Amino acid sequence: MTAQRVAAIDCGTNSIRLLLAELDPDTGDFHELDRRMEIVRLGQGVDRTGRLAPEALERTFGACRRYAAAIAEHGIRSDHVRFVATSASRDAENREDFVHGIRNILGVDPEVITGDQEAAFSFTGATEELAPGTFDPPYLVVDIGGGSTEFVLGSEEVEAARSVDIGCVRLTERHLTQDGALVPTPAPALIEAVRADVAAALDEVERTVPLRRARTLVGLAGTVTTLGGIALGLDAYDPARIHHARVSLTQVRDITHRLLTATHDERAAIPVMHPGRVDVINAGALVLLAIMERTGAEEVVVSEHDILDGIAIHTALGAR
Repeated sequence: MTAQRVAAIDCGTNSIRLLLAELDPDTGDFHELDRRMEIVRLGQGVDRTGRLAPEALERTFGACRRYAAAIAEHGIRSDHVRFVATSASRDAENREDFVHGIRNILGVDPEVITGDQEAAFSFTGATEELAPGTFDPPYLVVDIGGGSTEFVLGSEEVEAARSVDIGCVRLTERHLTQDGALVPTPAPALIEAVRADVAAALDEVERTVPLRRARTLVGLAGTVTTLGGIALGLDAYDPARIHHARVSLTQVRDITHRLLTATHDERAAIPVMHPGRVDVINAGALVLLAIMERTGAEEVVVSEHDILDGIAIHTALGAR
């Protein structure tokens, strides 16, 4: 059977990402053609207002116009394009403005998926190439997004999954800003407020997902990959070196303390730090640290393959 060229777009609360890939549904061979990411902060203010801000929508639509050009350049048909939207667009009262804009630019309707669907895509993308013996199942895949964090446990298949609203953007806007401005170096009371929210969310997750059964913790998305790059001491962001890096609990604890006590400029000067993550990395690091402490994980395996890869794989298989 002919290999399928597909385009997968993951539109989250903080970033929008594109993966163009060619996959042979019969052999499973996967060839990446292009991968891009832009910070658009679609979820700006959603937790407070319940609406997508006009400027956030325009940033997102601008990125989509650039992605549409790349899709056309690779000759990918519109019926092989899949656009998945996550937490921010689930929560917004004016989500139809978002849907209409995406349809006009890309010619496809965005799928505003549930948290459980999001978790399943993440699991497929993150575990497809994990070899038992090197990375022992069951796996706990944790995707720390801007608006929510997904937890999915499984070995070859998903056994349990849950999504909770403890994303790095949401927690930053809720606890680490004052009068609409970021608190550059948060006081202990603000940090404890984040920890309390995360602890309550983990209590909720544990009602359906047995977190402590996992033998391998796999971390996805920008918070985790950034912490992986910091742990490796990289001079520039290098996905190949970050992918499947192992970061210990001690390293995560030390890096989190470093970030929380740094100024905005000091965080921005970290070589692997994307400018769009400077303001929200503190909350994201606190989420990861809390997860590791709750589960007893001594390390987290960093994955550059995540929901985006899962979307592409499912799209190619569906195109058979």
